[in-house]
Amino acid sequence: MTVLNTVRTAVQKRVAYSRLKRELEMMPVETAIDLGMFREDASKVASKAIYG
Repeated sequence: MTVLNTVRTAVQKRVAYSRLKRELEMMPVETAIDLGMFREDASKVASKAIYG
C-alpha cells in the first residue's frame, strides 16, 4: 500500500466518522431510546463503527 493510498483511506474513514457522528447526535431522542443509546455517546459509537 502506498502512502497515498494510506492517506486516502484515513481521510475516507474520517469523513465517514464525522458523518455518522453528526447523524447520531441529531437523531430524535425517541429514536435514541429505541436503540438503547444516548446521543451523548455518538462519538464513541461512531468511532467503534468506523475504526473498529
